[in-house]
Amino acid sequence: MQFDLLSTDPESKARAGKITTDHGVIETPIFMPVGTVATVKGVHQRELKNDINPDIILGNTYHLYLRPQTPILEKAGGLHKFMNWDRNILTDSGGYQVYSLSANRKIKEEGVKFKSHIDGSYHVFTPENVMEIQRTIGADIIMAFDECTPYPCDYRYAKRSMHMTHRWLDRCMQHLEKVPVKYGYDQTFFPIVQGSTYKDLRRQSAEYIANAGAEGNAIGGLSVGEPAEEMYAMTEVVTEILPEDKPRYLMGVGTPINILENIALGIDMFDCVMPTRNGRNGMLFTAHGTINIKNKKWEDDFSPIDEMAITYVDTEYSKAYLKHLFSVNEMLGRQIATIHNLGFYLWLTREARKHILAGDFYSWKNMMVKQMDKRL
Repeated sequence: MQFDLLSTDPESKARAGKITTDHGVIETPIFMPVGTVATVKGVHQRELKNDINPDIILGNTYHLYLRPQTPILEKAGGLHKFMNWDRNILTDSGGYQVYSLSANRKIKEEGVKFKSHIDGSYHVFTPENVMEIQRTIGADIIMAFDECTPYPCDYRYAKRSMHMTHRWLDRCMQHLEKVPVKYGYDQTFFPIVQGSTYKDLRRQSAEYIANAGAEGNAIGGLSVGEPAEEMYAMTEVVTEILPEDKPRYLMGVGTPINILENIALGIDMFDCVMPTRNGRNGMLFTAHGTINIKNKKWEDDFSPIDEMAITYVDTEYSKAYLKHLFSVNEMLGRQIATIHNLGFYLWLTREARKHILAGDFYSWKNMMVKQMDKRL
């Protein structure tokens, strides 16, 4: 993988860059649609490619390990071939999913024993086998196995967990050297900064991760319910330490406003289920605020879903029609809302990039944050 830093914003830490992998170029800042189980929910690969047009999407190690299971993915020739996606893929390591199974898992130094949410069967994730699983899935960017701490989290627990995440990182890196890539293209490994909402821990962790010398770095544990101000404060602490010549990925974040504010703090890569999950529940994100399409006020509004016409659904359907689809529980409504939201998120990060390159990102960002902070 190669990362080229092309431009920085004069009034903030925002950066425009370019990541090049064996599956193509990723222009940053970038939003990565979440394709948990080898599908971005409700969206055909053709629509994903032609209408939403992301340079990279996400797969989920925990879910893919359980279904379809790694032997099937290996027989298919890896996740790209299995799901017919020829652009970049990033896989998370399963650490966040294991965290979210709090009632059904035991964390020890060796790794994590957890109960499948599907059939109750027991499984173990260790730094070593998670590297093997991600080799078999075959994503372009793979993540270290970490423990994601909850919020709120007491200092002693956060500190202990962070040190264990660092020890796990060392084990991931040692093991990765012994496990060759499987499908004839390179994989790039990102470690993850932890430390909850404690500045001194975040600093320590960022230093440890920076010293690991990986080709890119991630920041975890900041989309677990903490207030946005705490997220921004921790991101700022970490981006001051992580090397400038490597991409920085803030995991699981967030709203359109969160994304712009974190771009201003020096983040390059984002993912979040919000555009897809909220879309399926009738919430549409737009440049002028959010729309709850289930509200009665839209039932006779025959204007396009979004005049900006970012994707084809925005002008092909009216708000009244989309409200109707939700009221009759028609799956097409959820698909339309998902395509709209993903298209908007990609537009937003690409627009941010244009303004970074033009040198006026900061004033544009402040205008957009104000504009988007409304319920329509």
